[in-house]
Amino acid sequence: MGFHIKRAIKVSIIRAFIAVDLTPEIYQCLEQVSAQIRQRLGEAPVRWAPVENIHLTLKFLGDVSLANLEMLKKLLQAEVAGHRIFEISVGGIGSFPTIHRPRVVWVGVEAPPDLGSLQCGIETEMERLGYAREDRPFSAHLTMGRVSRNATSQEVRKIGEALDSIKVGFLGVAQIRDVHLYKSDLKPEGAIYTRIFTTPLHE
Repeated sequence: MGFHIKRAIKVSIIRAFIAVDLTPEIYQCLEQVSAQIRQRLGEAPVRWAPVENIHLTLKFLGDVSLANLEMLKKLLQAEVAGHRIFEISVGGIGSFPTIHRPRVVWVGVEAPPDLGSLQCGIETEMERLGYAREDRPFSAHLTMGRVSRNATSQEVRKIGEALDSIKVGFLGVAQIRDVHLYKSDLKPEGAIYTRIFTTPLHE
């Protein structure tokens, strides 16, 4: 009896996030950049994101109850419909918190105020549903990899030096026409992302 109850609870919750996608051309460029960085860093303790999993994340939701899913979709749709289509530029490389103490390796995104307005609106609507507002201000970026928590200070320093020597130029422009809700399934071989809802910005 207990097994069935536990299984039912597990199925009623998904992990989810809200994001926008890039163009196929930019994904091709990111594939090349990823290969270049990996070659430069060699066996450095970095967990690299598969390029097909890279999105511009607007809001990480974490656990979402399926009972709340339809309300979440409605709020997201209503908010996104109030924002116009815009363009973002992709290029450059860096890391958080700093290039000398890298923990997250990223490719940069330049965007008009429209992106910040869209993200802020989504953040506010999701907070109404009980999803906590982010502590840090929104910083548009594409996560390429994460340095292992077990990396030594020497390894971290070497990764930072290598990143500082890599130059990544302009990779392209993406027109943002839609916002997507993704489900994330954590597997032993890595996360699998599935798009479960899409809603358009207005012309």
